[in-house]
Amino acid sequence: MNERGLRAAIVVVGVVQIALGVWQVLSPGSFFDSIGGFGPRNDHYMRDVGTFYLALGAVVLLSAQRPAWRAPVLFLTVLQNALHLINHLFDVTRAEPGWVGPVDALSLALVGVLFGWMLGQATGGPGRRAAAVRRGRR
Repeated sequence: MNERGLRAAIVVVGVVQIALGVWQVLSPGSFFDSIGGFGPRNDHYMRDVGTFYLALGAVVLLSAQRPAWRAPVLFLTVLQNALHLINHLFDVTRAEPGWVGPVDALSLALVGVLFGWMLGQATGGPGRRAAAVRRGRR
């Protein structure tokens, strides 16, 4: 992927993270009712999590313009998403309504693949490194 495409993908990820954070902060009940129905509702905790998504989204957006930030920021997104997925796998049968648990887990797994791919692109990925070696650049 070229620089322009990677930057666009990073911007989309940042905007999605910010949108999730805004939703959780401004309407925690709506977020809980739509996709957060794991256990009892706690609006304060939901807003706390939303502030993390707002911060993560802001840093992801900044990394679109600061290539040196990309690898560490995207590594953080991969790590956070992986831990989030593990948490969802533990509670996959406890969602209300029941279909939300498996759908959330699957969507987190797919997003994790996307984040991992973006991290590979930002760090030069195996294919890009091999091409650079063939061209005598590494």
